[in-house]
Parts: sequence; C-alpha cells; structure tokens
Amino acid sequence: MDNSHLPKLIESFVLSLKSQSRSEFTIVAYKKDLQQFVGYLASKEKNDARDVVKEDISSFINKLLQENYTKKSASRKLNSIRTFFRYLKNEGVINQNPSLDVLHPKYNLAPPRILSEMEYRALRDATKEDARTYALVELLLQTGIKIGELVNLRLDDIKDDSLYVRPYGKCKDREVPLNKAAKKAVSAYLKFREKINTSSDFLFVTRTGKPILIRNVRQVIMRYFNEVGINNATVNDLRNTFIAHQLMNGASLEYIAKVVGHRRLSSTERYLSLIKEVDKKKEKLGEL
Repeated sequence: MDNSHLPKLIESFVLSLKSQSRSEFTIVAYKKDLQQFVGYLASKEKNDARDVVKEDISSFINKLLQENYTKKSASRKLNSIRTFFRYLKNEGVINQNPSLDVLHPKYNLAPPRILSEMEYRALRDATKEDARTYALVELLLQTGIKIGELVNLRLDDIKDDSLYVRPYGKCKDREVPLNKAAKKAVSAYLKFREKINTSSDFLFVTRTGKPILIRNVRQVIMRYFNEVGINNATVNDLRNTFIAHQLMNGASLEYIAKVVGHRRLSSTERYLSLIKEVDKKKEKLGEL
C-alpha cells in the first residue's frame, strides 16, 4: 500500500495522537471527522493525500452545511482536517498543506453557561447522599478541573490542601488548591471507597472496582441535572461556574488561568463580559 494512501495515513495519525497522550474522546472525534472526509474524497475517486487540493476541502465543508450540519460542527471538522494535513506535511508526505486557505464558517460562540446559586445548591443537595457523585460534583465545582482530568486522578494525587492534576490533552500538570468543601467531600468518598474491593490506584472507581470513565461521570451528573431541573447545561458548565465565581470574588485572570490550565489568557478573559451581567451579591458560591 502506498504511504500516501489516505485511510492508512489516518491510522498513522491516530497513533501519533495516542503517543501525545491525547484524550480518548479527542482521538475518536478526530478519527470520525477524517474518515468522513476521506469517504467524501473516495466518492470523488481520490485516495492519495498528494492529490487533495483546497477546493476538495472547501466543497466538503459546503456539503456539510447543505446537509444541515451547524457552522460550529463544520468548523470543528475543518480543524481536524487542518491538524491532519499539518501532520502529513511534518511527516514529509505532502509538500503543501491544502487546508490553510480554507476559511472557517463564521458563527457566534455561545457564552459560557453559568449555574445560578439556586441551581448549584440544588445539585449539591441532591447528590449529598451519594458519596461518589457528591465528590465528583464538588471537585468539578470547587477546582474547575476538566472531566478528563477528574477521571485521571490517582489516590496519591490528593494532598493536604491541594490536588495534583496530571497532564491531560493540551493541559500541563499543575497543583490546584483544595478548599474545605472539596476536602470534606473527598474524605467522605474515600471512606465509601474503602468498602469497594479494588486494587486500582485511580481515585474514582465503579462499584465493581474499575476506573470510572468520562461517559460514566457525564451520565450520572446529567441525571442529577435533569432531576433538579438544571436545563441547557453540560458537565463542563461546572468548570465555567468555578471560573466565573473566582473572577467575581476578585481572583486575577493570571491566577485563574493557572489553576484551570488555560494556555491562553484570552480563554479566561472571555468570562469577564459575562460576569458583569451577574448580580455579585446574589451569586456567591460559598467557599469559592
């Protein structure tokens, strides 16, 4: 098989992502996007990476929009294609990256969703009887870590007053402060965990002792979202809520960016316009 054959190159690209310790979710998303693109190229009888031109990519993106894909979704797929062709150029498979001149579909980035005081209090109250779920919610809400970082925690990552967050995706490792609420929740969960028969060193495990998965966390927290009436929200909005409340309580952009692992300060700055609309007196998150 030719070393410029697209399906084979996707497999090599996926292996490259795995070697960079990219998250399983990210790798699957890249692979699906690229397989869809290569399927489109195959319908045009193109299977060689060297034959792909800018117009092929543009027509693929336009086809997605005609098929009612959102502009955001089409833009994400273009990012996948760009990353793939950048990899091919670095590997010497192609001389020019044909995706660089393809424009992203313009769309308005939705503002981060911030849970109200009533919402997050209801969520905490609802999960208090479930030690594991309560610890999951409190760590997300009180530290701002990502869900992937959460499931990657090990037992020895829990320190007296801090949490060691391991490298995950594009985020570097870092130390994150633990407040009383988070420590109390983790302590209660560890007592519950002692009753589980497991040799795993992962902090969060299932009732059968296996490391908990990202989809498990999403499922259980979304179930509680539905139970207490938190609508149009995702698990990542617990991270958004942490960032917004830290800003409202006077923390600097640099400090928050460091704690949550933002590589660019602009990622943190986008929350500033949002919190101006929130009544500071009503939106206090206790210990945050």
